[in-house]
Amino acid sequence: MSKIVAFLKNESGATAIEYGLIAAGIAVAIIAIVQTVGTNLTTKFTAVSDGLK
Repeated sequence: MSKIVAFLKNESGATAIEYGLIAAGIAVAIIAIVQTVGTNLTTKFTAVSDGLK
């Protein structure tokens, strides 16, 4: 019975899940920022290329 109580009080798995969720949130933010910057760069390079023609 004491092992079951100790298992239910153990919070180390919850901490790992929280860190995983934080890492996933940061990854989503980075992907969104990189995609936006990439789109803006494509527009700028297209404008420069058209200006050189």
